[in-house]
Amino acid sequence: MTGQHQDVTELLIAWGNGDEDALSRLTPLVYQELHRLAAAYMRRERAGHTLQTSALVNEAYIKLVDSSRVRWQNRAHFFAVAAQLMRRILVDFARSRQYHKRGAGWQRVTLEERPGVVARLASDLVALDDALQELAKLDPRKARVIELRFFGGLSLEETSEALQVSTDTVGRDWRAAKAWLMRELKR
Repeated sequence: MTGQHQDVTELLIAWGNGDEDALSRLTPLVYQELHRLAAAYMRRERAGHTLQTSALVNEAYIKLVDSSRVRWQNRAHFFAVAAQLMRRILVDFARSRQYHKRGAGWQRVTLEERPGVVARLASDLVALDDALQELAKLDPRKARVIELRFFGGLSLEETSEALQVSTDTVGRDWRAAKAWLMRELKR
């Protein structure tokens, strides 16, 4: 574990144990990474999206701070929760704007092989969210792998740490889940 990753993990645990000062020391360490995550999400959104990157970071950060009763395990766990919150915020935003009505505006989505990156997937974020919810019913771990790798930008190693399974298992789940999602999104 690198120095900053270890610092983040230690501060998260201290914060979870009630050390309020840990939160003020944690903020500058995680803010830049949260902004990078949000920027990646926003690049996948349609042009002219009214939600700005900073607003997404701030909304997710507020929810993370409000979840101080979470027993943070480590940095990977924190960013996995952050990714999940950002996904939820964007999906809720899309649904509230009636972004997609009965398939209107649906576009074919492709999944690329590069680790952690799926190009243009959020062009139909609502359909992706629906498909991920279906996958979670069939295989919750595979759905979490997609969420952590795609939405959280976690590596195979960080994902295996967050899920407490081997890196090989994460790799197999990643490939199988992407194939399943491709079939679902083509329908």
